[in-house]
Amino acid sequence: MAKKLLYNLAVSSLLFVILFFLSAVIFSQVVLKSETVTVPNLIGQTVGQARAELVKKDLPLVQKGTESSDRWEKGLIVRQDPAAGSRIRVTKAVRVTTSLGSEKVTVPDLAGKSLDEALTMLQAGSLVKGVLTQVHTPRLPAGRILDQRPAPGAVVERNSRVGLLLSQGDTDDRYIMPDLLVGLVADRVINKLKVLGFKIADIRYVYYPGQPAGIIVGQSPREGFPVQKRSRISLEVSR
Repeated sequence: MAKKLLYNLAVSSLLFVILFFLSAVIFSQVVLKSETVTVPNLIGQTVGQARAELVKKDLPLVQKGTESSDRWEKGLIVRQDPAAGSRIRVTKAVRVTTSLGSEKVTVPDLAGKSLDEALTMLQAGSLVKGVLTQVHTPRLPAGRILDQRPAPGAVVERNSRVGLLLSQGDTDDRYIMPDLLVGLVADRVINKLKVLGFKIADIRYVYYPGQPAGIIVGQSPREGFPVQKRSRISLEVSR
C-alpha cells in the first residue's frame, strides 16, 4: 500500500514539473510575441549590416527583391517594410529591397585595347558588344580597337550596345607566285621564304621518279597566282 502511494506521489510530482515547464515556455512565448520594438532605418546599408542591426532587436530580415537606383550603389538597401520608426512585435520579419545600381552607365575608353580586353571592359561596365567592323590600317596592329560608338565618356542606358572598329593591320604587298620553286632544293627555298616573311603551311614528301631526295616537285598556289605574305604556301618535296 505504501509503495503504491509513493508511486502515485512520484507520478504526480513528475506531471507537475512537466506542466510547470510547459506553462513557463508558453508564457514566455506569449510575452515575447506581445513585446514590440522600433524598426531601425536600414536604407543605404548592406544586407549584412542590416541583419546585424536587426538581430539586436530580435527581428529577422527577408530579402524581397532588387530594383534600379540612381542614388544607391549596387547591393545597398533602397526600400524596407515596415518603414523605419514603425513599432512591431519581435520575431516579425523586416523585408528589404536592394539596389541594382543606376540605370545609367558611362562608356569606357576602349581605344588601343585588344578585342578580348574590350569585351571584358564592356561586361564589367554592364554594356554589350554591338556591330564589329574590321578595316586594314597602319595606325594600329591587327586585333586592336580603332574607334567605338558611343564615344568614351558617354552616359547611356545599362546593357546598351557599343559598336567597335577593329584594326586588321596594314595591307600586305601582293606578289605573283613564281614557278622557280620547282626543281630547287627544298631546305634552301623554305628558309628563304621564312626570312622573307612567307608562311609554309604544309610540306608533303612524295616519291618522284628521276628526282633526288629533297627537291621541290610541286607547289600551291600554282605559278602566276597572286599571294601575300600571310598567304599559306604548300610544297611537295621528293623523298
